[in-house]
Amino acid sequence: MLRLVKCSGSLHRGEGLRCSCYHGNDRPAFSRRTFFYLCINVHFDLVPLLARSPSTNRKYPPLPVDKLEEEMNRRMADDNKLFREEFNSLPVCPIQASCDAASKEENKEKNRYVNILPYDHSRVHLSSLEGVPDSDFINASFINGYQEKNKFIAAQGPKEETVNDFWRMIWEQNTATIVMVTNLKERKECKCAQYWPDQGCWTYGNIRVSVEDTMVLVDYTIRKFCIQQVGDVSGKKPQRLVTQFHFTSWPDFGVPFTPIGMLKFLKKVKNYNPQYAGAIVVHCSAGVGRTGTFIVIDAMLDMMNTERKVDVFGFVTRIRAQRCQMVQTDVSRRSGPRSLSLALRVHLPGVAGALPVRRHGAGGDLSGKLTSIKIQNDKMRTGNLPANMKKNRVLQIIPYEFNRVIIPVKRGEENTDYVNASFIDGYRQKDSYMASQGPLQHTIEDFWRMIWEWRSCSIVMLTELEERGQEKCAQYWPGDGAVVYGDVSVEIKREEESESYTVRDLLVTNNRENKARAVRQFHFHGWPEVGIPADGKGMINIIAAVQKQQQQSGNHPITVHCSAGAGRTGTFCALSTVLERVKAEGILDVFQTVKSLRLQRPHMVQTLEQYEFCYKVVQEYIDAFSDYANFK
Repeated sequence: MLRLVKCSGSLHRGEGLRCSCYHGNDRPAFSRRTFFYLCINVHFDLVPLLARSPSTNRKYPPLPVDKLEEEMNRRMADDNKLFREEFNSLPVCPIQASCDAASKEENKEKNRYVNILPYDHSRVHLSSLEGVPDSDFINASFINGYQEKNKFIAAQGPKEETVNDFWRMIWEQNTATIVMVTNLKERKECKCAQYWPDQGCWTYGNIRVSVEDTMVLVDYTIRKFCIQQVGDVSGKKPQRLVTQFHFTSWPDFGVPFTPIGMLKFLKKVKNYNPQYAGAIVVHCSAGVGRTGTFIVIDAMLDMMNTERKVDVFGFVTRIRAQRCQMVQTDVSRRSGPRSLSLALRVHLPGVAGALPVRRHGAGGDLSGKLTSIKIQNDKMRTGNLPANMKKNRVLQIIPYEFNRVIIPVKRGEENTDYVNASFIDGYRQKDSYMASQGPLQHTIEDFWRMIWEWRSCSIVMLTELEERGQEKCAQYWPGDGAVVYGDVSVEIKREEESESYTVRDLLVTNNRENKARAVRQFHFHGWPEVGIPADGKGMINIIAAVQKQQQQSGNHPITVHCSAGAGRTGTFCALSTVLERVKAEGILDVFQTVKSLRLQRPHMVQTLEQYEFCYKVVQEYIDAFSDYANFK
């Protein structure tokens, strides 16, 4: 029987299910601000950190973890003035080193960028191919970790003409993990050649690469390859498993809006790489900017766990002696400070794992952590326009500009592209949900325009039309027959009651386009007017029903609403995401899920009760199965 048990207040499965919190003497929890200190330093090009605590005479000595928040506030003052000073103090090249091999005429075409060349003393040497001069060269450098020599290989993204060399390096260095932190194309520019087959197998030089499995998640993709050396004279032809972790959420411009995806990505890599394997190969396009960012954060997490200190400046200085310009990009210099400062303000307190649930005596602590995420009122411009204020049910819950759902402007009418709804990421897909307020009587037409424009075929309603004598949502569907809302007509075709929810099948027709679509509404009745549902069964059932509907209708955004589109709506989105991750990875992380939701829409999962309900539902879900494999 599968059980969830309490571990330092957090839920853990008896065997296999891992809560992502760190506790005890194993891996101490660190604050979100700590993580952002790493990010912001990395992107300021100021990460030198010496593996052990260096001289106290340094201008930028290591920072104790418990002083990071105070130090962050100080350095972020005056538009990041002190961060900029630290950035400018970082040595571009801390040693005199040659790049003779990379500069040879025969090797110039192997370099993606003429100014990013590996040093001779730290470059990766390939075995020479008979009759091919300088075939031992590849643009890649050994990089030390926090305490581990040559833990990483920092490489440029392969070019078409160097893909064979790349796989030769993977084979010869016994690499089991590849970390890719670029997309193949960005801003219509090729950043990296695709060095793997989409499916089946392909031979690169004398290395055959077969795709064994691909898992696409919202922020990254995991690909498992089986590689084999062809033409092995021994005839044994051993096979090896290589896993590629491909981070896909780095935007073409600037830095990720939130570091939560990168943190989950990095933790996944740290937990995966086998002990027997060789160096982890990390690459972006040039092999210095994002590549350096990943390596520095990895080292800083290790340093925090060992010394309870962070020495970004010292560490970057060290790795710049192994590869030029590590942690240095134009994006970092121009937009890194502003973007990461904003992120820091948003993510100050918190831990990097699932927050323990303590039902007795810690409600205030949890409430403080959940409410500490600053609401960015300056990022709600459209929703706060005078013409749109009356379209908001609750003035404190307005969508952010970066992910608000935009609907087509009505011809000849200004400010008609606004609806109070936000795109929300799921476990595997971006924009999996449209978190919406319950329509007001005068916004029903906009609600249906949103449903039509974004091809949503599933609506989840988590409120009654009226609760405690107050209207919570206007009825936006007909009791029978059809109703017309602007260009859209809605006809009810079927209504069926289940134990805790009603299913309504609706035919939605755009009369201007003369097209129709089937939309299914799931109206949940299990949420009491006060508090939370008595058990998780109803929520589990409706989530399963919605997922089945999505499989049949196509994975367009699921529209989820309660009254304000935050508390119950956030709880549904959190549970759907958490349960999917538990099934796929055996990892429970409610806290990070809720933090991510709140960065995307204010007040998602509004109360401590709703937060704890998420844990309760997961426990009931797992307890319903006698064998973990049955629900994976």
